[in-house]
Amino acid sequence: MYQWRTDLALERLEGLENQTIPGIESRAWRQSPLSFHSISILDKRGEQALGRPQGRYLTAEMEPRALSDSQWIYRAAMALAQQLRSMLPGKGAVLAVGLGNRAMTPDALGPLALEHLIITRHLISAMPGEFGSMRPVCALASGVLGTTGIETAEIVRGAVARVQPAAVVAIDAMASRSLDRLCRTFQMSDTGIVPGSGACNPRHALNSDSLGVPVIALGVPTVVEARTLALNLVPGGQLDEDKGPHADMLVSPKDIDLQVAKCAKVLGYALNLALQGHMTSAEMEQYLC
Repeated sequence: MYQWRTDLALERLEGLENQTIPGIESRAWRQSPLSFHSISILDKRGEQALGRPQGRYLTAEMEPRALSDSQWIYRAAMALAQQLRSMLPGKGAVLAVGLGNRAMTPDALGPLALEHLIITRHLISAMPGEFGSMRPVCALASGVLGTTGIETAEIVRGAVARVQPAAVVAIDAMASRSLDRLCRTFQMSDTGIVPGSGACNPRHALNSDSLGVPVIALGVPTVVEARTLALNLVPGGQLDEDKGPHADMLVSPKDIDLQVAKCAKVLGYALNLALQGHMTSAEMEQYLC
């Protein structure tokens, strides 16, 4: 019997009908314009129930109009930055890694987010008077195995060995079980990430064990697997394991290019605010010009 798939810890918890699960703690609150749900997996019992490693998973959902203008984008970034700051080490350089394929819109979230990130590591050493008060930030768009011939984990390990950051922030597209959550939901976790999982092509994990530093994962669901969508649209429906020619299709919104671009901007802004402190959107744009 086929089971729906999702990269969101919240949806896995919902799939258990919100029953009390030993080894899992969760709470919800609202910080306009986002609604937050925090899930902490505390032990092996929680890992087994949700199929995720121990750690904290924070999901933020926004209203459909939240990305309608720049002020909503900025407010969403502010709310995310406050939570992201609590997961990051208080000082030291940060390496941001944009995972995914820039040439495929639903998978381009990571590389696009880096375009809105203020890169400072080289400037701090070159112009300490102007940039010495800022936190060192560097970025890497790792590409995908099919175009580089190199596993993403190998590329990132090399960069970490050279840069020696205090933490890595990995940004990637994900899969959801719900159309309503596509490009409207953000997930951050302190457990690392498996590149390619959102596109049903998981690679080697990026986490503290493989890289030797904390890895914060940021993601937005941009696709729904076709079989998962079918189960979601037909309550009580069932699908067998016979995949058929279209079973592995991934479905995305018709305006996916616009939505991914806006979500990438929110993530880039959120990282700037979490790492560099308060800035207006205009101030951030000055650094990015």
